[in-house]
Amino acid sequence: MVWLVLLLTALLSGCASQAPLPASNPTLPLPLQLHIERQQADQRQDWLLVIQREGSGIRWSMMDPLGIPQARQQLIDGRWQADGLLPPNPEARELFAALLFALTPSGELARNYPAAQQQGEQRTLAPRWAVRYAQPLSFQLNLPQGPHYRVSPLGEPTP
Repeated sequence: MVWLVLLLTALLSGCASQAPLPASNPTLPLPLQLHIERQQADQRQDWLLVIQREGSGIRWSMMDPLGIPQARQQLIDGRWQADGLLPPNPEARELFAALLFALTPSGELARNYPAAQQQGEQRTLAPRWAVRYAQPLSFQLNLPQGPHYRVSPLGEPTP
């Protein structure tokens, strides 16, 4: 009986930690190609991210600068699904969900993320994400415990 309680607790805590998703898919200017610069402590990584519509879903494909796939997911009917044979990548799934939040047009923010707040060039979904925009597709994305990301359209210098 104790094992059953522990198992249920673990399952519920796993559900509670899943990144929030929008109530419906926001209007995004797809396809998008983004440069993602990940910073944590004194380490930096660069990734390339392609976001494209596929059927009723949105495909997210992230690779390193050499083109080696790092993560692939599809967002279909409000749920993430693995795309291909890559192992699960929880950090990438959190990043994709945060980017979806950051890329949601201002006019659709309240409907898709009722708890979100936006003031000027900043947007937050406390306690999970904070976004500071330089331009609509160039921004900094901060997670409370790190890492921090700089996002810019591919082919443009990172701010």
